Amino acid sequence: MQLFLDTTDVAVLKDLAATGLVDGVTTNPTLIAKSGRPMLEVIAEICEAVEGPVSAEVAATTWQAMLDEGRKLAGVAPNVVVKVPLTRDGLMATAQFAREGVQTNVTLCFSAAQALLAAKAGATYVSPFIGRLDDHGAQGMDLIGEIRAIYDTYDFDTEILAASIRSPAHVTQAALSGADCATIPPEVFAALFKHPLTEKGLEQFMSDWAKTGQSIL
Repeated sequence: MQLFLDTTDVAVLKDLAATGLVDGVTTNPTLIAKSGRPMLEVIAEICEAVEGPVSAEVAATTWQAMLDEGRKLAGVAPNVVVKVPLTRDGLMATAQFAREGVQTNVTLCFSAAQALLAAKAGATYVSPFIGRLDDHGAQGMDLIGEIRAIYDTYDFDTEILAASIRSPAHVTQAALSGADCATIPPEVFAALFKHPLTEKGLEQFMSDWAKTGQSIL
């Protein structure tokens, strides 16, 4: 499963990308607003920091305006993926982008029926929001499984990008449910490395090694 970082903090992104485990980046209007910087400048800098796909979201709500904004965003760098909302206009824009060879990430997906429409429109990625479904009493991971079953049945190429990830457990569950990718906040990405038994075991190993008085070098 590919791991994307959900961030516009370029310093944090570069630090975590140095692990070699970051496959791409997603952004949204909220993250851009928090950055306090011009959107196109931020997207360009992120695209220089990672080779993988970088989702940049349109702000328009009508399909023609989405096309205009999306084309401008796609022109920033070859690895830009134009992010559009899962609305009627968003899917109309997605279908046109597919005809033009522009990659898309259809976001704010909350049902399998919506994901079916995104795939039919030719979306590159669809982003079901797991955490937000959980917040409303639904089982977000069930949605991943439903989408996986539909996409496999009809051999759709659209990739499932699990979003609204809140914890390492969410990442594991998304992988087990068949998600192709997950986009996660930097703090959750950092937490994936950690387990108390790993830390305890390493402490014991280092203590025992020190007692030998040896040096590998």
